[in-house]
This record gives sequence, C-alpha cells and structure tokens, in this order.
Amino acid sequence: MKEYKAGTYILHKGYKPFNPSFINDDIDWNLDELAQLLQDASLWLGKLNSYADLIPNIEFFIKMYATKEATNSNRIEGTRTTFEDAITPVEQIRPELRDDWHEVQNYIQAINYSINRLKELPISIRLIREAHKILLQGVRGEHKTPGEIRKTQNWIGGSSLNDAFFIPPEPNMLSDLLTDIEKFLHNENLQVPEIIKAGIVHYQFETIHPFLDGNGRTGRLLIILYLISTGLLNKPVLYISDFFERNRISYYDSLSMVKQTDNMTQWLKFFLNGVIETSKNSIKTFDEIIELKKDAENKLTKIGKKATNGQRLLELLYSQPKVNSKLVSQKLKVTPATANGILKAFVGIGILEEKTGYNRNRFYIFEDYIKIFR
Repeated sequence: MKEYKAGTYILHKGYKPFNPSFINDDIDWNLDELAQLLQDASLWLGKLNSYADLIPNIEFFIKMYATKEATNSNRIEGTRTTFEDAITPVEQIRPELRDDWHEVQNYIQAINYSINRLKELPISIRLIREAHKILLQGVRGEHKTPGEIRKTQNWIGGSSLNDAFFIPPEPNMLSDLLTDIEKFLHNENLQVPEIIKAGIVHYQFETIHPFLDGNGRTGRLLIILYLISTGLLNKPVLYISDFFERNRISYYDSLSMVKQTDNMTQWLKFFLNGVIETSKNSIKTFDEIIELKKDAENKLTKIGKKATNGQRLLELLYSQPKVNSKLVSQKLKVTPATANGILKAFVGIGILEEKTGYNRNRFYIFEDYIKIFR
C-alpha cells in the first residue's frame, strides 16, 4: 500500500499549476481512523434507502428534493435564488434574478437527465459531460464550452494566473486524470468502500477542475450519481449540498487541506459527517411529509364531490406547491371554473393559502409543505 500524496506544483510559464496524483492505485487511505464514521454513514444511508423504498408514490416528492439540492448547490457558487424562488414560475421572478433562477432550473434538469441516463450508460466522464452541457445551457456559462473539457488554463480566486489562489492542472493533463477517475470508480479490486470512493472522487474532480465553468455544481452532482449507480441509493433522496452550503467555510477548507498536507482523512471526516447528517434530515423530512399527507387527505373528506379532483390536485401539489387556476386547469384537464372551485375549496379547508390578495392572477401556495423543505 502506498502512502497518499495529493500531488505536486509544477512551474509552467511563470505560474504553478497543481498536478494531482492518480487515485486508481493501492493507496493507504487511513480507513482505520474513519471506521466509526464510516459505520455510522453506512447505517444511516442504508436506513434512508430502505425508508424511501417504503414510501408510496415517492416520485411526487423527489422533485422537491431535487429543487432543494439545486438551490443549495448553486448558492454555494453565489447565485441568489432561494428555495421559494426555485418553485416559482419564471414570470413571477424579478428580471434581475432570472439568470440565477434559470441556473437552478438547469441543475434540476441535469439531475433528472443524468439519473435516467444511468439506466443505459454507466457512471463515466461521458455522462458527466452530458450533465455539464445541460447545466450551462442558456445561462451565464453558455459561452464557456458546455460539455467540453477545457483546452485552456483556468484558476480559482484572484484576478489572473499571477495572483490566483489555486491553479488546477494544465489542459494536457486532463485526459489522463479523468480516465484515472473513471477507472477508480469502476475498480472493484480496490479495498475502498463506495461511500469513501464518492468522497475521494468529489475531491479529485474539484481539484482537476476540468471545465471552464460549473465544476462545483458538476462535482456535487457526481456524488449522488455515483451512490445511485452503486445501488447504495435506489432513489435520489440524499442531497448533500445543503450540508456543504451551511458549512461552506469548512467545506472549502477541508478540500484545500488535502492539497496542502496530503491529508485526505480530514476531508473524508467532513464528508462522512455530511452523509450522516443529510441522511438523518432526509428521514425526518419524510416523516413530516407522511404526517402532512395524512392530515391533507383527512381534510379532503370535507369537500364532498370535489374530493376526486381534490386528490389529483393534492398529488400535483407535492411536486408543484405553487399553482394558479390556469396551471391546475391544464394539469388536471378540467375547465377553468372547475379549477377555481377546487382551489377555493382547498383554501377553505386550510391546505392552500392565497398570497397575492388579487381578484385576478392569483397564486396559491401549499405553505405547510414548503416549510418542511425550507
């Protein structure tokens, strides 16, 4: 077993890019020190996976999980979109915030596309490139070669290569480094647990920084895709960006420490703690959803003949908790008058709140449901 070395700085044209070491090797990752955390992370991730499998119609709720992940992952990069903004139709978003809103929607689309793509394509750099192309389509990074590995040097922090905080490897190194990641992900001979692999690969991907833009979002998406591809998760219900966003300084410090000290252990401790906390929070969220669902279905008994369409509206609200009569009419395939009648009934029994106060162009919000994710 080799001692882990993060890599070396190599002088090149007056600046020093960091050249990370390959990870697809028999490396001593100091797993003994991580044994208890790894056991706890495996336990809680397994509980979450089993829990999610038992929830009927879980697909109704998964869109909200994806929206929360997209919002937090983008906020780490500085976008200003809130969770409430993300579930709001674009016409209600202030013009100066619409670029941020579109970036979050792209992330949701990239999550859904990539998970479906796993059914026909293994976890790979090809899949990551396809997801990256979706992430950057029609937004501020659209001119930075979406879906293409960079051919020029980039940097992190500072105004130029001369004062950059960190300079990733040169473009001519990227092909070998990305191939190494792919081999590492699929190497079943390595005695490395899959949760640990997910953490190592996230660090390595962020260090390589293979795209001109969107590397952080893509690297965080890679975590959930790998866990699904290995079967540790059957549904996309572990979204760790919330933990990273709330502990942003520790997140960046732990990643930076690997390069500075050759110590992967501190980053993996942080990562495993994130898996544990996120799994617990996701289970708690499901518990709250189940209770809310029971309460809402009890309330439906109070609206008489409208209850059949009411059940269909309730199912819509689990994935679209902000609606108007036009949307309800379209989705439920009912007349505008029927849609307005159901919405009025939902306000009356306390499921929906009407927030605008207008006589026309009203929007209704499933506030108790949004609070769970907020």
